[in-house]
Amino acid sequence: MNSAFASWSDFFAMGGYGFYVWLAVVLTILPILGLCFHTFIQRKMIINSIIQQQTREARQKAARVRRESL
Repeated sequence: MNSAFASWSDFFAMGGYGFYVWLAVVLTILPILGLCFHTFIQRKMIINSIIQQQTREARQKAARVRRESL
């Protein structure tokens, strides 16, 4: 099996189209990383919201039990 490029500089130059190739790579990777970051932050916010809702419901249930016991 032979390498398509003679050296690393040839690899990065991509036969004169390196700028366009690497620009396309960067413009693909950046949105994917942004999407991963957004998903991570949104997941954290949803979990915090669920925890707050469960805490609120537990407080309401405790208050209801106290009211009914009086």
